[in-house]
Amino acid sequence: MNRTEFIIATAIILFVAFALGWFANWLVHRFIRVSHSDVGELDRMAQELHEAEETRDQAITYLQQREAELTNQLSQTEAELAATMDGLREARQEAEHMRAHYERD
Repeated sequence: MNRTEFIIATAIILFVAFALGWFANWLVHRFIRVSHSDVGELDRMAQELHEAEETRDQAITYLQQREAELTNQLSQTEAELAATMDGLREARQEAEHMRAHYERD
């Protein structure tokens, strides 16, 4: 094999390798290509996910506000109960004192 034949054979081999690489690239991109309907569906799903996250955040905020309101109401009720119990205790002591005073007289 002389020098010219070697150069021609090398050029043919390189061209075939290039052609196979280009064909493989075309084939891969043809199978991987995303259609417009798929892109539209992905956009719709992203929008729905965003709306769901906003709804979740609103629900969390509402629950935190409601919890704060209920905690406040519970502490007010406990304070009222304590005041009522103190008043009842004083009323019992006064009644006991009056009963003892009535029995002495």
